Amino acid sequence: MYTFQSGKPLVRTESLVGAHVAPTTVPPMTLLRNEDSPPASNQWQIYQAGSFLDYMPIPDEFRVETETSKRKRTAGDHPLAAWQPECPTFLDEMIRLEGRRDYAEDSVCRHCQEHAPTIRCADCFLQELYCPSCTVERHRCLPLHRLQSLGLRIQLGHRIGDTCCNPHRAFNDDFIIIDSTGIHEVGLDFCACGTMQTHVKQLLCSRLFPATVTDPKTAATFGVLEQYHLLSFESKASAFEFYQALARLSNNMGMDPPKDRYPTFLRVVHEWRILKLLKRFARGHCPDGVVTTEPGQCAVLCPACPHPGKNLPENWENASLDKRWLYALFVGIDANFRLKRKLVSSDIVDPGVSKGWSYFVEEKAYKSYLEDNKDRNQERSTCASHNAVNMADTKKSRGLAATGVGTVDCARHNMKLRNAVGDLQKGEKYINMDYLFFSAMKHHDVIVLNISYDIACQWSKHLWSRMSKLPSAFHLDHDNKQVNFLIPKFHLPAHIEPCQIDFSFNFSRHVGRTDGEAPERGWANINPIASSTKEMGPGSRRDTLDDHFGDWNWKRVVQLGRLTARKLANAVEQKADHQRELLELESCLQAQDISEWRIDIEAWELDRMQPNPFKVRVAPETQAAIRLELARIEAAELESGTNVSLHAEVPPSVLISSAIDLEDQQRRLSHEIAALGAHATDHQLAKVQLHANTLRRKVDGWQEIQLLYMPFVSRLRANEDCARSSTDATPAVKAINLWLPSAVGPDTQCPTQLHRFEWMLRYAQANDALKDIRNLLRLRSHLYKFKDNNIVGQAANTRARSTINKTDVKVSMAAERYEVARAALTALAQILDEGPAWQDIFKPLNRNRDLKSLKDMWEKETEGTRHLSWIWKTPGVAEDASVGLHDALRIEWCKARARAMRWEEEVDLLKEEQRRVIAFLDWQADWWWCQRQGRDSEHLDDCLREGLKAYAERQASLRRALSAQFQALWTTPTLPAATSIDTATFTV
Repeated sequence: MYTFQSGKPLVRTESLVGAHVAPTTVPPMTLLRNEDSPPASNQWQIYQAGSFLDYMPIPDEFRVETETSKRKRTAGDHPLAAWQPECPTFLDEMIRLEGRRDYAEDSVCRHCQEHAPTIRCADCFLQELYCPSCTVERHRCLPLHRLQSLGLRIQLGHRIGDTCCNPHRAFNDDFIIIDSTGIHEVGLDFCACGTMQTHVKQLLCSRLFPATVTDPKTAATFGVLEQYHLLSFESKASAFEFYQALARLSNNMGMDPPKDRYPTFLRVVHEWRILKLLKRFARGHCPDGVVTTEPGQCAVLCPACPHPGKNLPENWENASLDKRWLYALFVGIDANFRLKRKLVSSDIVDPGVSKGWSYFVEEKAYKSYLEDNKDRNQERSTCASHNAVNMADTKKSRGLAATGVGTVDCARHNMKLRNAVGDLQKGEKYINMDYLFFSAMKHHDVIVLNISYDIACQWSKHLWSRMSKLPSAFHLDHDNKQVNFLIPKFHLPAHIEPCQIDFSFNFSRHVGRTDGEAPERGWANINPIASSTKEMGPGSRRDTLDDHFGDWNWKRVVQLGRLTARKLANAVEQKADHQRELLELESCLQAQDISEWRIDIEAWELDRMQPNPFKVRVAPETQAAIRLELARIEAAELESGTNVSLHAEVPPSVLISSAIDLEDQQRRLSHEIAALGAHATDHQLAKVQLHANTLRRKVDGWQEIQLLYMPFVSRLRANEDCARSSTDATPAVKAINLWLPSAVGPDTQCPTQLHRFEWMLRYAQANDALKDIRNLLRLRSHLYKFKDNNIVGQAANTRARSTINKTDVKVSMAAERYEVARAALTALAQILDEGPAWQDIFKPLNRNRDLKSLKDMWEKETEGTRHLSWIWKTPGVAEDASVGLHDALRIEWCKARARAMRWEEEVDLLKEEQRRVIAFLDWQADWWWCQRQGRDSEHLDDCLREGLKAYAERQASLRRALSAQFQALWTTPTLPAATSIDTATFTV
């Protein structure tokens, strides 16, 4: 029976009470055992806090914060600032501790009242002074408090106070104990009585982990191993850093350092990881022992994913089509090139202990498959130039045994799947990723499978033919399954347009609001240990990464309650908002159009070979196309004799298009001048000056021709010259006003034909600028990702940063070009009496919001929440604005419908996942309960039998407690009413 208090777990002590202890109700919450579950043991009442599966911390409160209000800030919000005025006080007290403090006047020992008090233990909480003999007596239960010089010795094999009749000193009598308080050289005696046990068992019974199994001379306390185990998970501190901290804690002067046991500590930590893994997965409860551990048997499973026989209802496989998608498995595939391993050691020297027990695949079979298929050529990408595909055979691997790792994750809950991780030898090759994917799928027998991979558009091709090269045990019955290939949302914009629609999560049915980016989040957690694991041997590295993956999965499990509650509350709200927006949009549309669009999109959802309703069907206008059209109009006028050009070589359309080109050159010159900096060389200055001179001659020539068509411009220029005469300044060529029709105003006698020509060209210029912005943002996103995943070293990073900066300049220039075009359209629309339809296509550009990198847009603003910048949703517009607007409305309606449907699906998925979590925890609790008798043999001693039973009952109790916590959280009244879940929901 476990009793939890609201707040932190109880003190790290373990109390075993032989008699039954009645459960105590501790407000504000008591977790009661389900009456239908097996009864908790009445033999033990255990209060313990540990780590990983050995404990389950209970949060302080169970509620979802839906609204937060600002509160008055206090000094406690800035503890460092509040502490600084008290710093002298702290320093004084620390110095005071170096003396005898309040005990300076004591003449005799407070304990024996005989001898002088000359000793104070630096490790004791109470800093009292005692005589040497009393100090030793008081430290019989505290043997690591650095008192060996006084004759204190540790006796193993007996209780404290008992005397061993045949003590056997450790070899050389300089036993080393590594503890969280430092590295201690102690006097240690083994028991050599008639009832003695082996030295290893004597140490383990005292919670000392021996470094060797024969004649051990070094041991680490369980406490220090537990401490480093959790510290390595949370801070990713290396064993070297931790050991050095212990060494300095023991002696920070360096004059008499403790004996170096760092290699020993590495080995002990490795063994500790494995033993904790086996213990937590009941391998100690198995009658056949550790040797029968099967691949993937020691992996933390995702309770929210579908597991037939564990958390799916009966006859789930026969569910109707409109319900079957709820039992789909979502997986995400990715590679990480940060987790390299140097070409040190080998599998012979360092084979590791785990043989595919957790997340890594079994190494021998994996390497054998790769060797048999090493000559297979990688297929080239037909989409964007994906380095993952095209550079798979060229990845730098000199000096590396592994260039990274590939993985298959749960795409909904960010957990590693079992037997789904493996080393990459030379880039992200199909032979590696195929093996990892099908290895993971061996453990999942589902009907609907949604696969997310950043190169899914290429990897999915010929996948089933490549599967035939794998062992038969890996084959997937894809003919009887629904397999959907998708591309993660952040990676999608880097693909060509057809892939952006065909492989989109946003436009695919029955995927909810899944983004497919789960592996990326996992890499963010594991990457900090890359610097230490790259130096390890192959086995140690695999076991270490397995351990970290397991901790990551476990933390995700205990976070599922609050995470899914928060997601469900948000999904319910978003569902209502987007359904309302869809209805509002439909109220402004023709019912016939909606009916036709609905037929089209439903047909495409059932058969992707049908015309895609999300594709633009009206080609966008470009400046080149408009210029061609104007040239053809001029040719027709010349042929009919109606051409009224005032210049033989420069007709009106060419006059306007040339001016727009000159504007672009002026902007380019401005950027070149701005880039010179304060210390430009003569060569750089000369290059810019020559560019300015050339542009000046072009502008002067164009202005002469402009006077033929717009003679009133001479007056405007004269006014400008008068305004400058007072300062006697000559305008730089980059600042010369060209006075196009959009800039002269409606009161001038400018021919309407020129207004119309500029309108057409500015319209196309705005289209071209938006297209350039989108392409450049995609490029910048790709450059950032490539830099993060592949670039190492200062020189390479500097070059990559320079390329990104150049791209940023191009983005800025394209944005400026769009802003100029839109400003001209705004002026011309008033002169030509154009309607407001064009403003629905070309909206004001907010550089801070609309020109973010794709990564920032993904993190904060997505298509699903309809805050994705409008520049990604602008379709092409034909010459007839009504046709383009109709096409834009069709696409926007399809997207609005998709958003509303995805949020509705998300609500249904989250409720089903909550049901599955409870069902899985109940199943797991029952499974642990059954493990109590797993090794019920007459050859077991009573102590081991009790330990097996107590541990199994504790694990079962923890699962029931976690289940109760989740149910209480998910039914809390602080959630919106629509998210309340009836308890019947949890019945399988």
